[in-house]
Amino acid sequence: MMYFSINDLVRENIKKLVPYSSARDEFSGEANIYLDANENSLGSPFGKEGIGFRSAYNRYPDPLQVKIKEKLSFIKKVPVENIFLGNGSDECIDILYRAFCNPGKDNVIICPPTYGMYQVSADINDVEVRKAVLLENFQLDLVHMENLVDDFTKIIWLCSPNNPTANSLYREDIETVLNNFPGIVVIDEAYINFSRHRSFIQELAEYPNLVILQTLSKAWGLAGLRLGMAFADKAIIDIYNKIKPPYNIGQATQDIVIKALDNLDDVNEMIKILVAEREALAAVLSELPQVVKIYPSDTNFLLVKVAAARKMYEYLLTQGIVVRDRSNVQLCQGCLRITVGTPDENKALISSMKRFTA
Repeated sequence: MMYFSINDLVRENIKKLVPYSSARDEFSGEANIYLDANENSLGSPFGKEGIGFRSAYNRYPDPLQVKIKEKLSFIKKVPVENIFLGNGSDECIDILYRAFCNPGKDNVIICPPTYGMYQVSADINDVEVRKAVLLENFQLDLVHMENLVDDFTKIIWLCSPNNPTANSLYREDIETVLNNFPGIVVIDEAYINFSRHRSFIQELAEYPNLVILQTLSKAWGLAGLRLGMAFADKAIIDIYNKIKPPYNIGQATQDIVIKALDNLDDVNEMIKILVAEREALAAVLSELPQVVKIYPSDTNFLLVKVAAARKMYEYLLTQGIVVRDRSNVQLCQGCLRITVGTPDENKALISSMKRFTA
C-alpha cells in the first residue's frame, strides 16, 4: 500500500497555526441572551415584515454550518466530520494551496484544458503549475503526469466530468493516480449530477489523500448563493476548518440552503429535464451545416466545434445570446461551450445559429 502522511504534506506554519476562536466557537447550543459577540442587539433594518426566512440577521451564523452538514450527510451518505463548506468551490480550492503548498517552493499538476481557477489560485499563492495536457481523446496522459511529479509536488487536480471538455475521466486512470501519488489528489465533481458515472465520494475511507469537490451551483440551481463542498478524510477537514475565516458562510445562505436541501425530488427532476434537453439540443445542432463536431457530454453543457467560432460567438451576442468562446483553448480550437438552457432558450439558440453565415 502507498505510504501517505498528512503531516508530511501540511505547511509548517499551518501546523503551528492557532486558529481564530470566535464567540460562537466558544459556545454551542441555544441561549436566551447573547452578549458575547458585540452584535447589534436591536436587530436588522428590514422593517416589520422582514425579508424572508428570518426577520433579523443581526447574529453571527454557525461557523461550522452543522445543520447543513447534517442534511448533506444524509443525502451524500458521508459523515459530518468528512464535510467542509466553502464560499463557493473557489474557497475550497484556495485553502488547499494555503494548507499544503509553500510559495515559491512547491508545485501542483493540472491537466489542461480544465477549470481555470486551479491555475489562478496557484498564481495568487505563488505556486508553480505543471501541466500534463490531456490526450486527444480528453483523457489523462498518465506517463506525462508521472514524469512531472517530484518531491515538491503537493497536489494533483483532476476535473471529472471535465470543464470545458464535458467528458468524464476514465475511472481506472483516476484510481492509478490515487494509488501511486503520495500527495493530495483532488477530484472536482462539480458536474457529477449530470454524469452516467458514479462519484468517488464513497471511496473516501479507502484514500486518505483524496479530496472531492462538489457544488450547489449546478444541479441544485443555487449559483447565486456561492456554496461549495469539500469531502475528505477528517484530518484534511480539520485543516480546512483551521484555516477558513471564522464565519465564511453567511446566515442568509445557510437558511436558504437548509430549505433547498429538503427538496431533493425537485433537483432530481431538474437533472432529468436538463439531461433530456442536452441530448435533444445535441441532436438538432449536429444537423446544422455550421457545426463540425459535438463532443460527448456528462455535464449540463456541450462543447461544440463550429466553423468560424469567434464570428459565430460575436453574432450570437448581437442576438442577445451569450455562450462561451473556447476556440483559443488548447485542444478546443474552434469550439464554443454552450450551456443547456430551457426549451425556449435552446430553440432561440438553434434559430440564431441557423441564420448565421460566416
